[in-house]
Amino acid sequence: MASSEAKVRLDLNNPVFQDHLLTLQKPERHAALDTLQKIRQLTWNQLYRDLGLKWEKITSVRPPQGIDAIYSLRITQARRATAHRDGDFIRLLTIAPDHDATYGKK
Repeated sequence: MASSEAKVRLDLNNPVFQDHLLTLQKPERHAALDTLQKIRQLTWNQLYRDLGLKWEKITSVRPPQGIDAIYSLRITQARRATAHRDGDFIRLLTIAPDHDATYGKK
């Protein structure tokens, strides 16, 4: 049973997310890893309220079947990641090349 007081657990197994993370330039990759380290230390309530992460529901993109909603969060100063919540896990999906790409805009 998922709880908003539970610690956030990371799922970094999505191949698209891994590809995006591993092809970032070194400074951005390090910033992304710092953000992931920060997320691991938060409860879900803290993650939802964190002003630096800016957890937001994406309404312009329809989530895949079996997923309630897709969210974006700031993973580096210049980039946002997409993710969804699955129990206590945050399942990371992508790192957008730019801010607008996160929301499916061209």
